Amino acid sequence: MSKQKLIIISGSPCVGKTTVADKLFQSYENSAFCDGDWCWCVNPFSISDPRLRNGDKSMSFLLSNYLNSDFDYVIFSSVVVMYESIREPILEDITAKKYDVIGFTLTCSENTLAKRHKNRGHENSVSFEWLHLAPYPNDYIINTDNKTVEQIVNEIRNLIG
Repeated sequence: MSKQKLIIISGSPCVGKTTVADKLFQSYENSAFCDGDWCWCVNPFSISDPRLRNGDKSMSFLLSNYLNSDFDYVIFSSVVVMYESIREPILEDITAKKYDVIGFTLTCSENTLAKRHKNRGHENSVSFEWLHLAPYPNDYIINTDNKTVEQIVNEIRNLIG
């Protein structure tokens, strides 16, 4: 393998980011996985809370550690990296050099998202706001409707090459 790969998986809550990222991580030898939720799990949560940018620094630090530890594949899933204003500073603060970034935005229909939200046992109403955000520039878009996790992982692996 010529360069390390930082694989970013973003998309709406309940679209399947964590599940897909975990299975992708398990499918690669010499890999590491970070779920962005681990770095900004706060209550109450608000995307506009300026303190969340401190969590972004934690994401950069953890991703730097994984890349500097010579993992071939570093898988990172997060809803917030759909926003350029958040993803770019996270990437800029990574201290590792000579790695490729490959981004994926997972999507699905509103009906599928509502079913997944209900299946997770969420009592609050499902929000479709994230589902309708424009994907991050140059991300691969993967529609997860009617696909198994294994099918999505295989699709991602084929795109990574």
